[in-house]
Amino acid sequence: MHTTFSILITTKNRVAELGVTLKSIAFLIERNDVECIVWDDGSNDGTYAYVKTEFPEIRLYSNERSKGLIYSRNRLLEKAKGKYAISLDDDAHFLTDNVLQHLGAYFEAHDNVGLLTFRVFWGITPPKSYKETEPAHIVSGFLGGAHAWCMEAWKAIPNYPEWFLFYGEEQFAALQLFKKKKAILYTPEVLVHHRVDMTARKVHKDYLQRQRRSLRSGWYLYFLCYPKRIMFKKFLSSLWSQLKRKTLKGNISATKAILLALFDVVFHLPYFFTDKYRLTYPEYLKYNKVPKEVIYWFPK
Repeated sequence: MHTTFSILITTKNRVAELGVTLKSIAFLIERNDVECIVWDDGSNDGTYAYVKTEFPEIRLYSNERSKGLIYSRNRLLEKAKGKYAISLDDDAHFLTDNVLQHLGAYFEAHDNVGLLTFRVFWGITPPKSYKETEPAHIVSGFLGGAHAWCMEAWKAIPNYPEWFLFYGEEQFAALQLFKKKKAILYTPEVLVHHRVDMTARKVHKDYLQRQRRSLRSGWYLYFLCYPKRIMFKKFLSSLWSQLKRKTLKGNISATKAILLALFDVVFHLPYFFTDKYRLTYPEYLKYNKVPKEVIYWFPK
């Protein structure tokens, strides 16, 4: 049978969380029209052996040494054979029944849609109520670990920029889709549980690194994709906001992240001397009128 859906998961040193996710989608992996591909980004916790042993039907690849989340996502999409490719984080799983039927129906009904982005609940325990009455609607962005590509649309735009390493690839792709006149559809009918303790994340040792990467990815996008007439204005406005809210209030850790992100921007200056990813000013004005993506969903 022809492969209709590819389920793509990149992982690194989270074998326990990955196991929960794979067990939750085992009934999907068994389908003849579904393939599941896992890309192990240089784990040293036994991830590769675990998947190889417990889920032999999964197509498994690995980096000998870590090359970053975005590198792995590009490789997964290159390997995908499905008409549609579902990207799922290694610590996330579906709460909605008949997921594939919903996704297929949405794509078939909307020829101009290149990507579906899902409703996501963030938290350790699942929500007590799953119901959502909000209709599907067009948005300007999507979540990296909870979306589905129409592969025809993916192949029409540039790959994710691997030098971003982590964060920012979704917004880059969203801007490139907009340039190609392809829409992103928010589909609240499909609910994903992202098993993350948001409070605990703020005290993790990688929090400073996450702040740095989040800041720099936004600044990368200004210089890479935004019209020249506003890119410096957007950058300076963002920088001043960070300094005012963090540095001027004595947040030393956040200030360090700001300085490191500035260093990253200077280091990558050669990447910005191109206009092939840049929106025109009229395109930018139209893009800004599109409703923002829904990142966090909470039950009513």
